[in-house]
Amino acid sequence: MNSKALRNCITKTDVPDYPEPYRGKVRDVYELGDKKLGIVASDRISAFDHIMKQAIPYKGQILNSLAAFAFDKVDELVATHVIDVPHPNVTIAKKCDPIPIEVVIRACLTGHAARVYKSGKRTLCGVVLPDGMAENQKFGEPILTPATKAEEGHDEDISEKEILEQGIVDENIWQEVREKAFKVFERGQQIANKQGLILVDTKYEFGLYNGEVTLIDEVHTADSSRYFYRDGYEERLKKGEPQKQLSKEFLREWLMDHDFQGKKGETLPDLPDEFRIKVYNRYTELYEKLTGKSFKPTPIDMEKFNGELKKILDRY
Repeated sequence: MNSKALRNCITKTDVPDYPEPYRGKVRDVYELGDKKLGIVASDRISAFDHIMKQAIPYKGQILNSLAAFAFDKVDELVATHVIDVPHPNVTIAKKCDPIPIEVVIRACLTGHAARVYKSGKRTLCGVVLPDGMAENQKFGEPILTPATKAEEGHDEDISEKEILEQGIVDENIWQEVREKAFKVFERGQQIANKQGLILVDTKYEFGLYNGEVTLIDEVHTADSSRYFYRDGYEERLKKGEPQKQLSKEFLREWLMDHDFQGKKGETLPDLPDEFRIKVYNRYTELYEKLTGKSFKPTPIDMEKFNGELKKILDRY
């Protein structure tokens, strides 16, 4: 990793002759007309609902390429929004009407679920959790713990019963969403297991395209999913040791070590270059582990990148 790569991170795109894009935490989304979107995966990285001041070299390429790999592996199970991936940072996608629920599936008592459990509660999003579980222990079978998608701030837990009672999603559509989400998760587990990993939990987003339930956003990436190494999982679980994992959790841990959890009055720390490189290496490791391929970055020159993006988007 050289200094040029650290300097040429994609933090913001402005494509000539295109309206201002919608800017999410990671992606810049351009309207292309004819129900199409040009989705640019930037190198921004977020945690605790804050975008870090420094970006991660080639993170967007790794994220976009891994999502493309995962979408391809599940497209026989569910319609996806992917039309084309003409550049490592770019996905051309169907413009769907988003379903305003994050579909979170969990195979283990980890993360938010473990924190709820430690607080003494035994119900999460309407799902009853058994007594006597250890942190990171697998459930008898994966559970669905939805969350509302907040425009600002944190997403909120919600039960399937509340989703239907509040009329947030039509019952028939919700049944199709949950059925397809579990099938996609099972496929993700199979791929991970083959590569020596455990897919611990993940977040899916769905939309409607001409009335058809469609998988959107991203699938089985380090930003949306948590993975444990399968080798040594049982031994670490028995000893009560932390699991060896591939996820964004290590960024959160680093931030907490530097007194930041996104709370009022806290100062967002700068990410040192050596830590940015560590993050890059962690994302690369997951990509290579899951796909079985080496990651070869496409160099970016930010002085030319917006012009290159225009040529790509113009084709659609």
